[in-house]
Amino acid sequence: MTSTPFDDFRNLLAALPAADDTAEARVRALFAKTDKPRASLGRVEETAAWLAAWSGSAPPAVNRPLVAIFAGNHGVVRHAVSPRPVAATANAVELCAAGGAAINQVCIANDLGLKVFDLALDIPTGDITEEAALDERGCAATMAFGMEAVAGGADLLCLGDLGVGNSTVGAALCAALFGGQGADWVGPGSGADAALMARKAEVVDRALAFHGADLNDPLEALRRVGGREFAAICGAILAARMQKIPVLLDGFVATAAAAVLHEVNPAALDHCLLGSLSPEPGHVRIAERLGLQPLIDLGVSHGEGFGAGLAAGLVKAAALTSSGMAAAVRL
Repeated sequence: MTSTPFDDFRNLLAALPAADDTAEARVRALFAKTDKPRASLGRVEETAAWLAAWSGSAPPAVNRPLVAIFAGNHGVVRHAVSPRPVAATANAVELCAAGGAAINQVCIANDLGLKVFDLALDIPTGDITEEAALDERGCAATMAFGMEAVAGGADLLCLGDLGVGNSTVGAALCAALFGGQGADWVGPGSGADAALMARKAEVVDRALAFHGADLNDPLEALRRVGGREFAAICGAILAARMQKIPVLLDGFVATAAAAVLHEVNPAALDHCLLGSLSPEPGHVRIAERLGLQPLIDLGVSHGEGFGAGLAAGLVKAAALTSSGMAAAVRL
């Protein structure tokens, strides 16, 4: 059989590392020994146990948290699916680099590292209504690039995105993976009114009709109606799994990208939590389909990893709670 650029990723997804059940059990046992009502810390206890399971450390620690933001541009924007010009993506990247974006302030508040990746912003992906967003080699290469996000080391990875028009692309990808029409998945994104949402839905339907049965394979759907930031997020999630790094997903785009891996292997997102739930209708639907409950729900739809960065503060507190209470137990 002829090999394809996606083969390495299919092989990784078929043999994913499992959770460290022993570390998880140790954290649960530590909480059970503390002087407090049983399970009184609610999801804080669950979060600490999850962190232990996927980091392999009990009690867990978060010393090198990282927010990784992937920025991409999309050919489908030429159909006026966003109220923002395509140049807004590069402007947002520059604002992050200058320290003036919302995510910069969250990173300062929660002591998070930050990396922003410009994914060939001057070369938008193909217009998904009439061609594939990426060829298979380009998609696989972008996934491999995303895997490098954790090359410098991290013990908690928060994933975010930047990209004008990517809520339309996310809607197309969700429809390809889970069925339905454009109207079932599109939302206001960065401020679309009813007329613009109708145009987004029509564009999604055209893309679904053009690609047809080729969307039945999740990785094919990723390259055909996805985009570079979607592919890079997939790669980052896979690399984190292989390196025992728990992951926090941000809004609609990051969750839609993650859904690709889930549809290849339903266990692929076990090391991931949903940091924040956005008001985007598609995000609510896909979170339900994937069984993901957000750690926080503050109505944040900003993107750029902002919700995941906020949730990272809660995860850090959960880790410190488990280690601090464990120390008290040993006294």
